Amino acid sequence: MRVACPFCGDRDRREFTVQGDDTSLRRPGRDAGPLAWHDYVHLRDNPAGRLHEIWHHDPCGAWVVVERDTVTHAVHGVTLAREAAR
Repeated sequence: MRVACPFCGDRDRREFTVQGDDTSLRRPGRDAGPLAWHDYVHLRDNPAGRLHEIWHHDPCGAWVVVERDTVTHAVHGVTLAREAAR
């Protein structure tokens, strides 16, 4: 599988570390209660199909959001994580 790093271009998947879905980009507010933080830290969906995941490109240090189909492993897009979090 090939993934397009915004800085380095088309790279092999083995250069990346997958961190999970992009839920972590949507943190609860500082005043959120324990239940909101519990859900944020511990609960994740495991859908089949297209998913936005956070990946780290190990050689250059870029954090990216990869839209990937979890059934076919096809990559449908890559965005810098800082842009996706806006």
